[in-house]
Amino acid sequence: MFSLTSWHRYFLYQGHCDMRKSFDGLCGLVSQQLGRVPTSGEVFVFLNRSRTHINLLHWERGGFVLYYKRLEKGTFTRPAPAAGQSGLRWSELVLMIEGIQVQKSSQKLRYQL
Repeated sequence: MFSLTSWHRYFLYQGHCDMRKSFDGLCGLVSQQLGRVPTSGEVFVFLNRSRTHINLLHWERGGFVLYYKRLEKGTFTRPAPAAGQSGLRWSELVLMIEGIQVQKSSQKLRYQL
């Protein structure tokens, strides 16, 4: 069951990833390249060189979950990094997975905890 929500924190790996990597290989990238803890409950997003495959690595109670999607046509569009933001927002992830590219948008200020 897909259990990712907007409450999770998402981090996009900026390089390209070999999609043959399994849990241990992706955990190594998370700890060595991103400097994060793989078992923190955060979600880590990886794209291959041609951006036709995406992996999401997530630690849930009891173990890792690996979500994988392969496109038959087109590519995933990598969101532009926002200034001062190290992570990826839920809305950016959903737009990237669904293949929606926003040409121009503005976000109104909201109160955040």
